[in-house]
Amino acid sequence: MAGARRRVLITRPQPAASHTAQRLAKLGFEPITLPLQEMLPVPVAPLAIPVEGAAVAVTSANAVRHASRDILDRLCGLPSFGVGAATAACMREAGFTRVLEGGGDAEMLADRIIASRPPGPIVYLCGRIRRPAFENRLSSAGFTVAAFETYDTAPVVRSREQILDAVGGGPIDQVLIYSAFAAAEMVRLMARPELRDSFEHAELLCISARTAGVLAGGGHRGTRVASEPTEAALLSLLEGAP
Repeated sequence: MAGARRRVLITRPQPAASHTAQRLAKLGFEPITLPLQEMLPVPVAPLAIPVEGAAVAVTSANAVRHASRDILDRLCGLPSFGVGAATAACMREAGFTRVLEGGGDAEMLADRIIASRPPGPIVYLCGRIRRPAFENRLSSAGFTVAAFETYDTAPVVRSREQILDAVGGGPIDQVLIYSAFAAAEMVRLMARPELRDSFEHAELLCISARTAGVLAGGGHRGTRVASEPTEAALLSLLEGAP
């Protein structure tokens, strides 16, 4: 890459943010890691989770990462469905042995489960902050969905000095935004007077149209949306950008 390296802000939570930063550095970008949200574990009683005839559904790898080992051991032998390749890989690493992949979003995963017709309840490992579409689609198709919240999402609290230290060093060229929650935090961040110059010409790259929709109210121009809700598609937006 000729000339100055493009400065790309990574807003996703750790530890994934560091993995993305390493990937971008190898591609010749200057990654700036500033997670805008963090995942906090929520306790769940393993014996409260039904297993007789059940199947497991996961729409975010965070639900697996924050589940206790007791929960994973109770569930990992059941038929399981992961929303996409990355989530399915995380499930396999955690010990799930019978994982089918959805099409990359929650509604497509619901359709995959409906077509598979598992005989019992759907044990849904999930976060406290989530959209209802997945559960609604399964419920309307006659499935019993037992949701178990293994994590919560909270904004990362930083001082003004910490934010300036992370973002400082010149204007941000592009921002990678992975969720509607992070998009809302990004709107608040860009509104801070001390950061106006940093983000004035930044291009906001969003993992989904829903994420981009949150940004629309912030008055910022220069937003693009990945072709599918995966990191690979999101990072492909960096290619060929000015």
